[in-house]
Amino acid sequence: MSSVNPADHLDELGRRTLRRVRGRLMPLIVLLYFIAYLDRNNVGFAKLTMSEDIGLSASAYGLGAGIFFLGYALLEIPSNGGMYKFGARKWIARILMSWGIFATAMALVNGEVTFYIIRFLLGAAEAGFFPAILFYLTLWFPAAQRVTVLGIFILAQPISNALGAPVSGLLLQMDGIWGLHGWQWLYIIEGIPAILLGLLTPILMTDRPSHAHWLAQDEREWLTKTMDDELAHRTKGQPHHFLAGLKDPRTIAYSALYFGLVCGIYGLGLWMPTIVAALGRFTTTEVGFIVAIPYTIAAVFVYFWGRRSDRTGNRVMHASISMVMAAIGLLAAGYLVQVNAVLAMIALTLAAMGIYSAIAPFLAMPSTALVGAAAAAGLAMVNSLGNLGGFVAPYAVGLLNDATGDNRSGLVFLAACLGITAVATYLYARRRPEGHVKPGTPATVGEEAVAADEFDIKS
Repeated sequence: MSSVNPADHLDELGRRTLRRVRGRLMPLIVLLYFIAYLDRNNVGFAKLTMSEDIGLSASAYGLGAGIFFLGYALLEIPSNGGMYKFGARKWIARILMSWGIFATAMALVNGEVTFYIIRFLLGAAEAGFFPAILFYLTLWFPAAQRVTVLGIFILAQPISNALGAPVSGLLLQMDGIWGLHGWQWLYIIEGIPAILLGLLTPILMTDRPSHAHWLAQDEREWLTKTMDDELAHRTKGQPHHFLAGLKDPRTIAYSALYFGLVCGIYGLGLWMPTIVAALGRFTTTEVGFIVAIPYTIAAVFVYFWGRRSDRTGNRVMHASISMVMAAIGLLAAGYLVQVNAVLAMIALTLAAMGIYSAIAPFLAMPSTALVGAAAAAGLAMVNSLGNLGGFVAPYAVGLLNDATGDNRSGLVFLAACLGITAVATYLYARRRPEGHVKPGTPATVGEEAVAADEFDIKS
């Protein structure tokens, strides 16, 4: 390979290369996460009719919705070990097919016990997907562009909810076709795409820049050298073996902070259809289209906020402000939900904007703090322990709803989680280098680097 200095061609060659990489990789990655998020959250819509059919209380639903994350957390780190051994491309394909099977198997639920078991297995099957994608992105995008790319990836969450909500509402209308309930059709139709994409992923994905024959030679050389230089800069004098990420105290700190953020993400996402349904006498189709509104607005804001975070380099401030915004929205919604439906929806929209815009700048911080193989283990641990919030929050909201008979206490609980996490994130990360990346400086280039060679990524 001939030597190409990335500094010589950064404006023209670098921009052209990264534009081609984004155009090639990001549509598929966003689609994969779109399907993942749809399959883990469609239970919120299924609940609208499934609860009565199989006899689920609010607390039982909350437990089953959240138990997904116990399976997810239990196998997250072992799953990343599999990625480390077999390579991101092959491992992502394996995860897709596994979770697609259990997502469709949700149609077999016939009571509380089967609901708990299959939700747990679905979470176990999907374990490792999110950190595998995060790691995959670090192989292809320099640090200065990382939050913008993460923001595009995170867009799959609100977009999945925005598009999936009306589709899920319509699928519930298939009740009685071939003797199946509408919620069974929902699980079957929305689960099959993961299996199909699992078969296609090994063909459509490329493991690392040096294998990207769809790039021109000068583009491939520029990107490979850029990522290698980032690794060399960042790993000087630092441990970067796999176990180092598990023992690093920063991993524990960011895991705890992510727990609070995840409480908001899934506490709202898994209960939003129920909250909206309580605002008026809506059909399931109408609920679907109404739920899409806050997520559509949130998706636009996520992209704007991620780009702003990259321009300023201030990760901690952007993450903290977003969580405060979400806390205010949830708190307002809690007191407006029984007063004025329109104002309640405005508050829920503010909450969705805050929750989803916090994710990319937040996740950029632990990926900056850890390098090499330590990043694979560390990001897996952050995601694993943090996602336990996906178990705690839905279950807690269900218990509070059963105890009080309304949605207010659950929304106030979620607001408190996000408010506390916002303050804790600011206090912990404000003086740490991973919370502040100076755009365009040599230090920035090495802040979040992880090279394929450190992970023994195989083609």
